[in-house]
Amino acid sequence: MQAFAISESGTTELSEIDLPTPTPQGTEVLLKVTRSGVCHTDTHLRAGYYDLGRRGHMRLVDRGVPYPLVMGHEVVGVVKAAGPDASGVEIGSTRLVYPWLGCGECAVCQDGRENACPRGRNIGVARPGGYSDYLIVPHPRYLVDIGGLDPSWAATLACSGLTAYSAANKVLPLPADEPVVVIGVGGVGLTAVATLSALGHKAICAVDMSETNLAAAQELGASTTVTPDDQDLSAKVLAVTNGPVAAVIDFVNNDQTASAAFDMLAKGGRMVQVGLFGGEVTIPTALLTLKMLTIEGSFVGTLSELHKVVELAKQGKAPHVPVVDAALDLQGVTHSLDRLSTGGVTGRIVLKGSAH
Repeated sequence: MQAFAISESGTTELSEIDLPTPTPQGTEVLLKVTRSGVCHTDTHLRAGYYDLGRRGHMRLVDRGVPYPLVMGHEVVGVVKAAGPDASGVEIGSTRLVYPWLGCGECAVCQDGRENACPRGRNIGVARPGGYSDYLIVPHPRYLVDIGGLDPSWAATLACSGLTAYSAANKVLPLPADEPVVVIGVGGVGLTAVATLSALGHKAICAVDMSETNLAAAQELGASTTVTPDDQDLSAKVLAVTNGPVAAVIDFVNNDQTASAAFDMLAKGGRMVQVGLFGGEVTIPTALLTLKMLTIEGSFVGTLSELHKVVELAKQGKAPHVPVVDAALDLQGVTHSLDRLSTGGVTGRIVLKGSAH
């Protein structure tokens, strides 16, 4: 089979490689990849590290990520084969893949929170992902029936939709008119704006450098928008929200946005930090206590939450952000990642492969 991979640590160049088409063993299931979403996380994986501010870089190779690295964690595929112990999966059926796999054995995994497993084996990171012809999934429970949903949109639910839903649920319930700020309304941030709106929230302030993204956010439910500039971002947001805000969901999460998020919170407010742009933030510890603030990291979501997102989509209640199609080939993967790195995408890019 063909796969599109980073061949070794230290390079950002993708190449087309030949790999044996795997034969599923035990409970494994083999899928032919028909859709593979392109996520901003993949730009960090391509770079080979995460920025930890003064602590330097967290290198993937030091975390045990294997090379060649076949990325792609938003996958829809057709079931082609199953191992002898894989039950409840029909050959020829189309399924969405839950990629945030844990060890399956620790207390966190047993509690249904595999995305929080300290020994995570995420598809497209620690396991080969969907930038390839075929994908092995270790157990049928990670396959979600998408019914009659558009497969390109459905692919984005595994990360963009799930991440937005999980983050929104960390700040809700709130009175509908209590301001919630969403910083960074690219693909995932737009989904969060639409998710908050779909869940009944009214006061949503979208923050982004792109006027195009802000216009899309307004169409999806944002009540106010802010464009960052040389002025104090916190002050600009407070001016349009008429005072401190109940919650901030930060899909950028760098030095500047995290500091601003802290400064704009009302007493008892909550920061949910989602983005992986990196850096660090210094906060006054006394204010953290006196204002009773909560700072919480949010990484994708659980398998149970993905089932809820897909069910909302089937009911027509899930947000439908713009989807840009591209080809699942070397040029398509490379160009899509390049576009994401420069911030030139409103919505999500989804690569289309053949079902045959």
